[in-house]
Amino acid sequence: MVQGGPIVQVAVIAATILGLWVGARALVDAVVRLARRFGVAELTIGLTVVAMGTSTPELVVTTDAALAGLGDIAVGNVVGSNVYNLAFILGTVSLLRVIPVERSLVHRDGAALVLSTLLAFAVLFDRTVTRPEGLLLALAFLAYTAYLLYDERTGASIETEYPASHRSGADRTAFRGRDALLLVGGLAVVLVSGHFMVEAASALARSAGVSDWVIGGTIVAAGTSTPEFAVSLVAMRQGHVGMSVGNIVGSNVFNALGIMGLAAGLRPLAVSGAAIETTLWLTAVTVLMVAALWSGRRLSRVEGALFACSEALRWVLGLFRVFG
Repeated sequence: MVQGGPIVQVAVIAATILGLWVGARALVDAVVRLARRFGVAELTIGLTVVAMGTSTPELVVTTDAALAGLGDIAVGNVVGSNVYNLAFILGTVSLLRVIPVERSLVHRDGAALVLSTLLAFAVLFDRTVTRPEGLLLALAFLAYTAYLLYDERTGASIETEYPASHRSGADRTAFRGRDALLLVGGLAVVLVSGHFMVEAASALARSAGVSDWVIGGTIVAAGTSTPEFAVSLVAMRQGHVGMSVGNIVGSNVFNALGIMGLAAGLRPLAVSGAAIETTLWLTAVTVLMVAALWSGRRLSRVEGALFACSEALRWVLGLFRVFG
């Protein structure tokens, strides 16, 4: 737990931001070389390895909250992180450049994103997530991941980010021991920085008298999503669009199915009525984002700015107890 007053907590947050950027840069560089070494598309790597790695803070926070009986923080972290990922992170990243996407991301993974969100909303509709429902969510995530790997292996995806020479084994970039250390070290720095950022931000919020659901859905959600933000922004700046967007989509599917499923499997979750409002908001944002990508296979700067503003609006309404 981060000790000290507001000044210390603000200083911790500033230090963790630097740690997230350093760790994200090392992680992206190593993962790109790993993808090229094995001829795997950056999109698939982003949807699986990077997404699950950067979602580890959500996994830790949500399972800890579930075991402590804090259903609002556990579920609020998942739902809030998913809204933040789509609306704020993708919206902000699109301000750097128009985000073009592959057809496979729009058709296959866009559908998976919408379905996973609807499934999460369905199990939350009665304001509880039981162990059988948690098992259903976890099995759905395993099925999606297995299909992704099968699709990549058989080359059934409509598009890839590498030419056939990379997929057949020619001209592959070497992945050395130094890259493995960068991969593990970068991920470790990102996760540790995210952990301390969440603690410091949560302490600041509680001192201001904010409710558990709002803390889970805004402050903690943003904190645990900072690794996704850092990795996606660094990847986009380096031109790795598939990894940048795939990281967000994969993280959202993992959060809604894998993390919430595991948390409910450890201990059934009970949430307040605010969960329904925020999950409806998430569903609307998800459908609108996929529709925006589907319409032109890209996210424009104007669309990104609107999504980012919608997240700012959600925060204002939540902190003033108007919504969520």
